[in-house]
Amino acid sequence: MPNNDFRHELAQQLRVDSVRASAAGGSGHPTSSMSAADLMAVLLDGYLKLDYANPDNPVNDHLVFSKGHASPLYYAMLKAAGAITDEELLSFRTFGSRLEGHPTPRIPPTDVATGSLGQGLPVGVGLALAGKRLDRLPYRVWVLCGDSEMAEGSMWEAFQHAGWAGLDNLTAIVDVNRLGQTRETMLGWDVDGYAARAEAFGWKAIAIDGHDLDAIDAALAQATSVTDRPTAILARTHKGRGVKAVEDQPGKHGKLLEEPEEAVEELGGARSLAVTVKTPTPGSPHRFATTGGALPRWEIGEEVATRQAYGQALTALGELRGDVVALDGEVSNSTMSELFAKAHPDRYFEMFIAEQQMIAAAVGLQARNWVPFASTFGAFLTRAHDFIRMAAISRADLRLCGSHAGVSIGEDGPSQMALEDIAMFRAVHGSTVLHPSDANQAAALVAEMATLPGISYLRTLRGKTPVRTSPDENIRVGGSRVLRNSDHDDLTIVACGITVGEAEKAAEVLDAEGIRARVIDCYSIKPIDGNTLVQAASQTRAVLTVEDHWPEGGLGDAVLDALAACPDRPPVRKLAVSAMPVSGKPGELLHAAHIDAEAVAEAARQLVKR
Repeated sequence: MPNNDFRHELAQQLRVDSVRASAAGGSGHPTSSMSAADLMAVLLDGYLKLDYANPDNPVNDHLVFSKGHASPLYYAMLKAAGAITDEELLSFRTFGSRLEGHPTPRIPPTDVATGSLGQGLPVGVGLALAGKRLDRLPYRVWVLCGDSEMAEGSMWEAFQHAGWAGLDNLTAIVDVNRLGQTRETMLGWDVDGYAARAEAFGWKAIAIDGHDLDAIDAALAQATSVTDRPTAILARTHKGRGVKAVEDQPGKHGKLLEEPEEAVEELGGARSLAVTVKTPTPGSPHRFATTGGALPRWEIGEEVATRQAYGQALTALGELRGDVVALDGEVSNSTMSELFAKAHPDRYFEMFIAEQQMIAAAVGLQARNWVPFASTFGAFLTRAHDFIRMAAISRADLRLCGSHAGVSIGEDGPSQMALEDIAMFRAVHGSTVLHPSDANQAAALVAEMATLPGISYLRTLRGKTPVRTSPDENIRVGGSRVLRNSDHDDLTIVACGITVGEAEKAAEVLDAEGIRARVIDCYSIKPIDGNTLVQAASQTRAVLTVEDHWPEGGLGDAVLDALAACPDRPPVRKLAVSAMPVSGKPGELLHAAHIDAEAVAEAARQLVKR
């Protein structure tokens, strides 16, 4: 039988330490932590299997605080489990402390950063998918959710996918304390309403009093016994539980207790209880066999879409590396990740039209040391930008591919045209942004992405482009190709992707007129080949950039950044899509956007005349 006296004291300690940590840090969310203390005390004492002394143990359970603002509670749990000292607990939110305002992987065993609400449960889906389909280990994923974040659509993407996938190793514990930051939540304390929604998505739902230790124990026991679906525990709680001045009081969210010492006394005083967390059963993660092989190669002059090259290269990479996995947003026959799905079905994850869940799942998979590549139309990755931003904070290693970039996709129209994706990914901390112009470049960059840290993005094209790059050429992140040059070039034209061909055509026209143009294919936009650009700028009288992207934040701005410190920098002009495009043939749209060969040649003439 569980010792409820100990669990009650442990819950009170978690509350006390949440108050103490917040008071020491001068800010925090103690009341949001206090409401879930009973839930976490029972989980920590009886159900969580996590070797805190060995956070990399592959059979450890995973605990994700989707309500990341309740970090004082999380850190109080770490103290009770012996993972941190009381001294470190009181360093909460101070400069240099591992205990940041919202949890990050700087403090083991934290898998991912949380704090942007609606993301912890979707990441939990990825961790659970890894356990069930890849690692094939019996660890369980526990996610503490807040009721306010249940208004986020990404939460319901997670509920839907987990229910469809039958993730019986996933348990969501929803702290229904009814009070948000400014007012009561939509459902308030209607735990049955939440339960009905969860059940509609195929979950086992259990509604309980979140301060009844026996009810919590029974719910957690039931969750571990369910074998065909995920479980949601909907716990009715009081925000600020245990301190009369703040318990169930509006307007206390994210605020310190006015009299923290009195609150600690009201909660029974400080304690130093230690919990011996259950040791997980030993085991090793499953790994897939490799079959050898090589990256695809194309001969110069062939016509191949870079999206096709992505699919073929990723499939070959899957044969060479058993840790490579792929995800797609139900457009795999367009991104061409379907080739990987057919060759490696056990390592392919269909995420459907749920881009936020797709990115979150990839974050969860990489937390378990898999190497995920996720693909969809480049335009639709903008929907998941907050998840990509948070993935960078999680120190996650993700490889993303956005196909159907720019106006060159043609008749589908502007809703499908990625025109802001380069800017978006350039702004992500530590990111890599790549835009190959031909198939051999794409294949080489896909292979390199598998070894890159951080967030890497490959932009691919819908239409076929001629292969200009030898399969034996050294294509690398941070590199570029000089397609044509001489000792007497008048100007430099810098292009990427579809506009490389347009720049090359324009250079031929200009050459016939006596204007010599150096053409650089900047397939690596971040990091960009600054040395080649600086050299070109010093040897020519002007620089012209051309891209199938909005003018803000794309190739042109990357080139300007690279030349910012260049002494006596020549004039730089950017050609980019400046007006809202419409449907049409690719050639018509490139012409209308003034980024085709004709527009490049005319802009070059004007620059040289100046």
